[in-house]
Amino acid sequence: MTKILLIEDEPGIQETIQITLESEGFSVSVASTGKQGIQKVSNDTSLIVLDIGLPDQNGFEVLKEIRKSFQTPVIFLTARNTEIDKVLGLEMGADDYIVKPFSPRELLARIRAILRRTTQLQPMEDHKFRISLDKKLVYLNGKILNLSPYEYKTMELFFKWPGRIFTREEIMDSVWTEPEDSFDRAVDTVIKNIRARFKEIENDFDPIETRRGQGYGLKEKI
Repeated sequence: MTKILLIEDEPGIQETIQITLESEGFSVSVASTGKQGIQKVSNDTSLIVLDIGLPDQNGFEVLKEIRKSFQTPVIFLTARNTEIDKVLGLEMGADDYIVKPFSPRELLARIRAILRRTTQLQPMEDHKFRISLDKKLVYLNGKILNLSPYEYKTMELFFKWPGRIFTREEIMDSVWTEPEDSFDRAVDTVIKNIRARFKEIENDFDPIETRRGQGYGLKEKI
């Protein structure tokens, strides 16, 4: 599961962000001070959401300390909409900058964009099934699967959260970009096509789990 560290001292903002991210399948760890945040950063942390106006030290100082040991992506939160703050934050190594007040959905979109750029997905344990984010390709036994854009995006979604079952609506919201392409059973058709692509290379290989009445996902163990 993708782990997000939120360093924010305002309880209302803290709660809103945490609920939004957890509802989207992220694991969220929370800190209310810079000191707590620095202590909570680990190699398992995928991204940090960092408020500049913390009670014990400013976010720039916190980022400076974090960068001594970790290159984890960071999004700054700030109440100040000044160009100098934005430039300073980015020059110090922040990946993005968002000004309060903001929509939780906007923050979620920015988090996903950064994770798409930075997450390196590893091959499965048996090395026969893997996905390349940079090339946007899925491989089985070293052979490229001939997937459509929607088929690839569905596999990318599954690969990021193995073992999680997504409803058809969740898959549509995450994968479909053109409303006119959306229709009843569109997700079922995409899953059917993905399975057919796997069978073209290995007849009995099916990494996708189907749960009747719930949806689809990637099997945790293949």
